[in-house]
Amino acid sequence: MQGNIVTPSTRTTRTTCTPSRAARELGLKRGEFDLAVHLGHIRTVPDEGGGGPRVPRAEIDRLRAGESFPETLRTRVETVGTREGAGLLDVPPGRFTRLARLGVVVPVKFYLNRYRAVVWLYLAEELRQFAAVENNALLLSGRTPPGLREQLKEGLDVRARNWRVRQLGFLRRQSAGHPWAQAAAVASLLDPAQLAEIVPDPYERAHVNRFLPKATTYGAPDSPTALVAARILRATDPDEMAWYRADLEQAVCEARAAQPAPRPAAAHSPAAAHSPVRPQRPPAVPASPAVPRQHAQAAETRRPRGLLGRLRRRHA
Repeated sequence: MQGNIVTPSTRTTRTTCTPSRAARELGLKRGEFDLAVHLGHIRTVPDEGGGGPRVPRAEIDRLRAGESFPETLRTRVETVGTREGAGLLDVPPGRFTRLARLGVVVPVKFYLNRYRAVVWLYLAEELRQFAAVENNALLLSGRTPPGLREQLKEGLDVRARNWRVRQLGFLRRQSAGHPWAQAAAVASLLDPAQLAEIVPDPYERAHVNRFLPKATTYGAPDSPTALVAARILRATDPDEMAWYRADLEQAVCEARAAQPAPRPAAAHSPAAAHSPVRPQRPPAVPASPAVPRQHAQAAETRRPRGLLGRLRRRHA
């Protein structure tokens, strides 16, 4: 009978699989699989045993039964760099870079090469759709409008900012509507010092940190590579930081109302919060039933007797 018992963990293992196995069964590389999850093309569920996300077997069967599998799924997650993206739009690479700096095309991923230069990647499917819209032809040919040229001369580059906006959408989708996970998604784009300022309550701040998404590491901490990546992973412009700060404050208020952060019982008990702290009396020392004779004699010797003793006690 023991072999027929199905525990929750066994049931989860039979009905779901790990992301690595799902990627193999779907014919995707692990990076392509993660991007497909971020884009909402592949549904995941949390592990009942407390592990990472898992993929339902029904989801894998649904995707494998789709038309033109696996080419359709691969097309959705195909990424290209600047040179390949320029080819899809039929523009020079320099013009493609200017369009990206202006926010006309939005990157979906990035990495740092061996020279610590940022390499932006774009969804090929989005670029094809952009090129197919007739109204975009003016942006792909002719001179750049004067106003946009001035912004480029002033150093405008919203690629990192647009990537963060897109990343926030990914994280919110992965939060599955959990209020504190929603707040943590916004907090991941801000410096920890700003999180401490916006969420001063230590228990609420610890709860937000619990739901922070696992960040991708870029080199050793405080290394030049990590510092370059930090300027992309977190907001740096004052107006952008102000927007995320307001968004985080609102998200924490909604999470507090929906599901208060856990804290020790004594910390939020009404009686403990309002009752004054009274100093405790020192414990009474019980009288010794038998005082040593020499101590009693010494006390009698120190105690003044007779008229002199009464005079001293009167003036004391």
